[in-house]
Amino acid sequence: MTDFLPVTLDATSYILILVLVALGLMIVFGMMGVINMAHGELFMIGAYVMVTTQTAGLPFVAGIVLAPIIVGLLGLIIEMALIRHIYHRPLDTILATWGLSIALKQIIVLVFGPESHSVIIPVEGSITIGGFSYPLYRLLLMGVSAGLIAGTYWIFMKTGFGLMARAVIARPGTAATLGINTRRMYRWSFVIGTALAGLAGALVAPLISVDPQMGLGYLVPGFLSILVGGAGPLAGVLVGGAVIGGVNNLLAVWISPVAALITVYIIAILIIRLKPEGLLGTRREK
Repeated sequence: MTDFLPVTLDATSYILILVLVALGLMIVFGMMGVINMAHGELFMIGAYVMVTTQTAGLPFVAGIVLAPIIVGLLGLIIEMALIRHIYHRPLDTILATWGLSIALKQIIVLVFGPESHSVIIPVEGSITIGGFSYPLYRLLLMGVSAGLIAGTYWIFMKTGFGLMARAVIARPGTAATLGINTRRMYRWSFVIGTALAGLAGALVAPLISVDPQMGLGYLVPGFLSILVGGAGPLAGVLVGGAVIGGVNNLLAVWISPVAALITVYIIAILIIRLKPEGLLGTRREK
């Protein structure tokens, strides 16, 4: 039990962060059909915003506030300049956003250099649980991530904006005939998705090495979570994130990271083959 509890907490922490990253991907992919290969770089930029605020001597909370605002504004510019021209054209979005991801990484290298950076953990100390000590910041991160996931769920399930967004996701043609401005919904949904990526990057920055390649480590598992859980309902991201994140984290500890990665891909392939729309997904209107 002493070994099981910390491993379980680590897995839960990873799952919640992965779901937070995948939520932004799901909003963009599930609603607009945009396969955003630059989502990992937006996550990375959120982490670099935290590095910049720390270098400037600003408090940690300032980075948490600034990261989603700056990355959200960047997402708005990207949507207006690029994404709005390629809605529902998956192959085009892959190429366009892949090129964008390369450009963003090179800009970061030019500004910050290729070396890695670190962010000071804002909350030192640990808490004793069941006979072992666990970092307090990780517990706070789990709580904040769970709150953000719940808040996103509330926005999309309990508000007028969410009702219109779900209508556009499920039946875009019908939603347009009912007078919903689908272009506006696409734009602000993309901004919300990118802002979530930036916020996730800022929150995770104290726990990982911040470097220009860090986004890829969360982009691939994020996409797998959506494909496994389903791109339609928000609950699908929770299920997909739990499957992908849980299996990867637990097997990496109990067996080996390589075996964990192979198992994750096998599970994802089997689920996609047997249920292409995902575990909780439904076929959407073309």
